[in-house]
Amino acid sequence: MNYRHVYHAGNFADVIKHAVLARLVEYLKRKDKAFRVIDTHAGIGLYDLSSDEARKTGEWHDGIGRLMDAVLPSDAAELLAPYLDAVRSVNAGGGGVEKYPGSPLIARHLLRKQDRLSAIELHPEDAKTLAGLFEGDFQTRVTELDGWLALGAHLPPKEKRGLVLVDPPFEIGGEFDRLVEGLKKAHRRWPGGIFALWYPVKDRKAVAAFRQALADAGILKIMDIEFYIRPPSSEPCLDGTGMVVVNPPYQLESELRTMLPALSGILAEDAGARWSVEWLAGETAAS
Repeated sequence: MNYRHVYHAGNFADVIKHAVLARLVEYLKRKDKAFRVIDTHAGIGLYDLSSDEARKTGEWHDGIGRLMDAVLPSDAAELLAPYLDAVRSVNAGGGGVEKYPGSPLIARHLLRKQDRLSAIELHPEDAKTLAGLFEGDFQTRVTELDGWLALGAHLPPKEKRGLVLVDPPFEIGGEFDRLVEGLKKAHRRWPGGIFALWYPVKDRKAVAAFRQALADAGILKIMDIEFYIRPPSSEPCLDGTGMVVVNPPYQLESELRTMLPALSGILAEDAGARWSVEWLAGETAAS
């Protein structure tokens, strides 16, 4: 799966990932004490949906395009408001969706003056673009670095509170294994941090093995969120998306059970669409 993100920006997987990210940041803001968001695979930060790459796939039309035009139940609308406000912040009023903010820009939009963002990107050109986006912003530090290395070098943050988003491109094999091993290393260094790991659902066997490896990792609290827009395809296809959250806020599960049905009603492509929130370890995890 070639996941150069400009082709996929704003698709259904982004909607789920960024809705969860926004809820996690909002939770951290409940205390006055500063926190840090560390984005290990940050990309370029802002995507032009009119670009040739985005137009080639048009995936955003069935993702953020549908959501921005939808009428949401009031409880889901309240929970999704921080995320959607971040999207609106990079688009002219009344002009529809022309640009889409990546995870570092969404996180930065939600931060308070005492909070910080560390945006890590390995690709030299993308890192340069990202640095230009945040030029002059003293609350954000952009580093050209392999995101997997950042899980050691940048933890724990000096604030001792915060969130690590791990959103690898899945361009090469072995990303599921790297996610598990990276999480183990990072959790040893910072057991109290919140970790959010994104993954695509194409190969169901690989996803099942990944989930089992996480369940066996010896980490106490692991929540897994899966969201499918259709049943499994006969050929490998992005049928669903997942987010693993380690040390999730206590209210996240109930918030997801409010947001995900509403999002499924908007983003589903087939009657076989479904979503789930399961504990792989801790809370109500199966033995």
